[in-house]
Amino acid sequence: MERDRTINRLIEQHWQASQDGDGDAEHDIYDPTAILDYPQSGERFRGRATIQAQRGSHPAKRQFAVRRIGGHADLWISECIITYDGVPTYSVSIMEFENEHVVHETQYFADPFEAAPGRAHLAERIPGSER
Repeated sequence: MERDRTINRLIEQHWQASQDGDGDAEHDIYDPTAILDYPQSGERFRGRATIQAQRGSHPAKRQFAVRRIGGHADLWISECIITYDGVPTYSVSIMEFENEHVVHETQYFADPFEAAPGRAHLAERIPGSER
């Protein structure tokens, strides 16, 4: 239970550092040999330094809004809205931990889309949704 609180706090600090643009603090969560996968582009980045370098070279202004963090033991998931130059992208980050450091992260990205009018009578707005 205490370990779960510690990891949750580490993830919150990671996302806050991401929002603040503090690249060093943002990447403290990663093991030096961590792997980051982006399945949609087929890219894999090996090592904390490589992960930080590829994120640091991103030309867009980024903002982060964490919608939810959940997990237990060594597997944690964050739902986020990452805004690149004013355009929101929904993201799910799956982090696998060892010794309170991420050893493998898989991050999925999805662009927002308009709701289908034919199902409007079945749906309600998600609180805090931007659409």
